[in-house]
Amino acid sequence: MVDRPLLYLDVDGPLNPYRAKPEQRPRGYETHRLLPQSWIARHRDIPVRRVKPLRVWLNPSHGRTLTELAEDFELWWATTWEHDANTHIAPVLGLPELPVVEWKSPGCQGPEGTFWKTAELVEHAAGRPFAWVDDDITTPDRRYINARHTAPALLRFVHPAAGLVEDDFAALTSWARTLGP
Repeated sequence: MVDRPLLYLDVDGPLNPYRAKPEQRPRGYETHRLLPQSWIARHRDIPVRRVKPLRVWLNPSHGRTLTELAEDFELWWATTWEHDANTHIAPVLGLPELPVVEWKSPGCQGPEGTFWKTAELVEHAAGRPFAWVDDDITTPDRRYINARHTAPALLRFVHPAAGLVEDDFAALTSWARTLGP
């Protein structure tokens, strides 16, 4: 029996506040230079040794907090990093390997002005309650999910210059616990 809601985690924005200015990296974040396979694949015209690694900021304390959230949620990667999140992000944060939402049409326009992930997450959740943290959540996404997903859903916009903050974690925990066992 499934008893916990899903928590869909985006990487860029919530875990990697990529929009912060280099001289104003949020407190607690560390710089990592990562070379995921998906990034290499996007640079097919360049020899691998010349592909510039991505600068990724990650906060090691997020791993502990996400592990605690796993008591209330079933954690899933919902990111363009897909399986690269398990290879590159999870080890830095001290997370176990997480299941991955494998996108059918990444980057395509979503229905009714939604972000391209929205409809796929509704389909993936298959009627289960879910929370989603992302920096691309807008009003059309909220409308779409309210109209098509009958179970509770929490869409938590995370500013891409700040990343996940205490208020986000508190809101997720509170929401999950209001659903009951």
